[in-house]
Amino acid sequence: MRFSLVPRQLTQSPDGYTHAILDDLNTAVTNATSVETSATALIDGFAARVQAAVDKAVGNGATEAQLAPVQAEVDALNKSVANTPAA
Repeated sequence: MRFSLVPRQLTQSPDGYTHAILDDLNTAVTNATSVETSATALIDGFAARVQAAVDKAVGNGATEAQLAPVQAEVDALNKSVANTPAA
């Protein structure tokens, strides 16, 4: 996120105080939280798709031993997401 050094027009709230800095901070926090949530959803989705591919490959005759390295990656992704603090 880029912050501008150009002075913003300050708006006055009903309580008589200006909150432009707090508004900027609130926007920055919201954007960071949204990015974290999106990244977690992406990782979850990726792990699920790889798991589905592994399951299909096993169903089509691949052995679990042949797919063990891929399964290990899926397990690592799932563990990583499980250990990520909530946004």
